[in-house]
Amino acid sequence: MDLGVYGFLVKDGPAGALAAAIRRAAAGQRTVDPGLAAAALAEGASPLSEREREVLAAARDGGTAAEIAARLYLSEGTVRNHLSAAIRKTGTRSRLEALRTAEDKGWL
Repeated sequence: MDLGVYGFLVKDGPAGALAAAIRRAAAGQRTVDPGLAAAALAEGASPLSEREREVLAAARDGGTAAEIAARLYLSEGTVRNHLSAAIRKTGTRSRLEALRTAEDKGWL
């Protein structure tokens, strides 16, 4: 929602609900499937900073800290610091686990 999305729906919802949601979005209103909203509230807000999310997302392809740093125009040490913070904040033991956790909770 912070990025300007007008709604979230499940893909197997009723066609009438989808049509109504599209009309609301076209009118500038937000629409969120109640089940998705409940799940998001249960997970809580993302503990990751914007930069931590960016660095963690860049780690998806398994690149080294140096490769991620070059791609994001950061120093290698900064990338390591952001990855370490993401690992700590997600309560995981590796960048791969942190990435999976963040994706599963909708933080990326």
